[in-house]
Amino acid sequence: MRYPDIEIYLRQTPFEAIDAWLGEMLDAAPLRGAGRNKWQTRGHYEGHEVPVLLVEKAADGFASLWFDSAHTPWPRDADCARDAATRLDCEVRCSLGGWQPGDDPDRFWQVLPDGSENAIDWPDSGQ
Repeated sequence: MRYPDIEIYLRQTPFEAIDAWLGEMLDAAPLRGAGRNKWQTRGHYEGHEVPVLLVEKAADGFASLWFDSAHTPWPRDADCARDAATRLDCEVRCSLGGWQPGDDPDRFWQVLPDGSENAIDWPDSGQ
């Protein structure tokens, strides 16, 4: 199942590393300012444009990275989180799955650079 968009949360990752990863994965130009603590770019994947938005300090020391397209190299948020954690060498969090009304909004999937993964309560995970 492919999600209509992808959102992940990156812990303290340098812009240069994010730019390089987005350039490699989506042939995206470097992120550019789009307002206070917001950065954007556009990439391409399999002939489709992929708008990308990065929001610094979105939550608890994490930046939000949102791909506003179903046309990405990753079918689901967790797939993107795994790739980002490995390639960017940082902790990444994302939703547990496709969000549905009634789901617990504080349950997230945590992926660490060493490959370990688990479900956490966020912000109460103590991390």
